Amino acid sequence: MKAIIPVAGAGTKLRPHTYTQPKALIPIAGKTVLSIIIEQLKDAGINEFIFIVGYLGDKIKDYVHENFPDLKSTFVNQNERQGLGHAILLSKEFAVGDELMIVLGDTICEYDVKEILETDTSFLGVKRVDDPRNFGVAEVNELYTVIKLVEKPQIPKSNLALVGVYKIKETELLFDCLEQNIRTGLKSRDEFTLTDALQCMIEKGAQFKSFKVLNWFDCGNKESLLESNSTLLKKFGTSVSPDHVFENVIIVEPVSIGKNCTIKNSIIGPNVAIGDSTTINYSIIKESIIGSYADLFDIVLEESLIGSDTDIKGETRSLNIGDNTEIDLG
Repeated sequence: MKAIIPVAGAGTKLRPHTYTQPKALIPIAGKTVLSIIIEQLKDAGINEFIFIVGYLGDKIKDYVHENFPDLKSTFVNQNERQGLGHAILLSKEFAVGDELMIVLGDTICEYDVKEILETDTSFLGVKRVDDPRNFGVAEVNELYTVIKLVEKPQIPKSNLALVGVYKIKETELLFDCLEQNIRTGLKSRDEFTLTDALQCMIEKGAQFKSFKVLNWFDCGNKESLLESNSTLLKKFGTSVSPDHVFENVIIVEPVSIGKNCTIKNSIIGPNVAIGDSTTINYSIIKESIIGSYADLFDIVLEESLIGSDTDIKGETRSLNIGDNTEIDLG
């Protein structure tokens, strides 16, 4: 069993943060999106990973090597973004013949990974959504067998959205279908999609079971990222590194505070994640994510996303500020 993690997207909906960080490395609940995915799969016994990188791909490589040195990691470059189907096909020489877990690099889901891996069938993760038109959609029968897949249908016949978690047993057929779709130019919304390749597999006799994930955390934009941060902090619980300096500080749990932070005369929380080596003084921070090496003075922040190496002084605001920024609101 190998895992394929596509992380080549530019993450345009999370700009300005994704100008300097890949979306998979955006901090959330004291971790990163990518670290949560890797830890889930690693804990279930997978140790061979294929990362499909593109935009800011060197940062992905450095992060994986530094934080997961025990993994057997392969990095494949997707220089032209032609869709997820094209990205997966690039991994063929490293993956064909092995069973695969494909998990999108911006997808955090709660499900029993071991149970999925140990069951002798192919699986697609799904969740009911109010508006499935922006997702791949699965139509299933009463036995939870997938009978049809459609990418972003204008008139959906199902509200079961594909959440970006796929277990594939018939990998040779998968790559055959990917090659067939690219050779014939079969695209959905101008991209070669994985959904179309999976539908090709179904038409050629492959069988997929659907499974409903318990939770699906959206990290696609500021609002959904902050909401997911709050939910995951409640799940993980408060985490405060012992390497800190606190003076006259009130902590309202849950929070996550990284290493070497100096916080004085401030109220932190609830639902706040703070990166390493950040300094906060005379401030109130709640429902926010603060990057590493930030310096906040005399400010009240709520529902804010603040990048690393950021210097802010001033008054009450709701902010969305990228890395390497200096702002004086006084």
